[in-house]
Amino acid sequence: MPTSTLRTQLEKDGFVILRSILSPEQLTSLRGAAQRTVDLAQAGSWRHVRTVGKQFPPWTWEAGVGIWGVQHLLNPSLPDSPIFTESYFGDEVLGAAKELLGPCSDDELVMELYNLLVRPTDGSNFELRWHRDDISADASADEELKRLREPAWHAQWNMALCDGDESLIVVPGSHKRARTERERAADPFDPNMPEQLIVRLDAGDVVFYNNNILHRGRYDGSRERLSLHGSVGHVAGGRLRARNVLQHGVGNWVDSCDFSNLGEHQKARAEGMRARLVKLGRESGDVGYSLTG
Repeated sequence: MPTSTLRTQLEKDGFVILRSILSPEQLTSLRGAAQRTVDLAQAGSWRHVRTVGKQFPPWTWEAGVGIWGVQHLLNPSLPDSPIFTESYFGDEVLGAAKELLGPCSDDELVMELYNLLVRPTDGSNFELRWHRDDISADASADEELKRLREPAWHAQWNMALCDGDESLIVVPGSHKRARTERERAADPFDPNMPEQLIVRLDAGDVVFYNNNILHRGRYDGSRERLSLHGSVGHVAGGRLRARNVLQHGVGNWVDSCDFSNLGEHQKARAEGMRARLVKLGRESGDVGYSLTG
């Protein structure tokens, strides 16, 4: 798909899918690392997790509570962080992200988040309510429109490592308009939102989406899921992106990131992206949380 079409489709629909962007070797390596990371989290050896019953940060690990996500894949304390680091800073994702962001150069990218989304480890079904990532459900139509008219300044993605990932549900085009009266009055977990679309991904597929599109997640405890959930920012986003990123606690470890396993080009890109995130954190102070619950 031509890169110009990628940006056009993202602007029109609020999401765009790229198929089979990973090689078989990359897919095998990432699946192994992801499964080992889930095992560590389930055993309590990696406690940066998203727990069943809670949709937004802050999260805390609790014995016996199911996990639907694992945080901080770039943290050097995580045993498989080198594999995730190579994936995050590689050309497969960032090449597309740069086209979606502008186009822009490596010098304008900001390191943000890299997490793992999984089927609930307690075997339960868990659903996220309809939401926009950085706009409150209590926002008026005018408040929504004011925020939505701002440039997105980010590329956010889900990359499936297993076939048949149908967890992300979106309302195409809703990133450009306020909610309708029907959407405002809907049950937070409404399974039949008008015009909704279930995004289906197979292993190696990736969906990029505007994080303020109206969307929700559906987690089936009986269906295998390993999905890399990341975002990268544009330096022009400044404080508009700060809360989205810093609310997850990435500032606690970003200074210790290890990029020694990367090639020369990727390492230079990573160091620059990290430096711009550190600068953003220093300038932003206490950012609070975008949403609660």
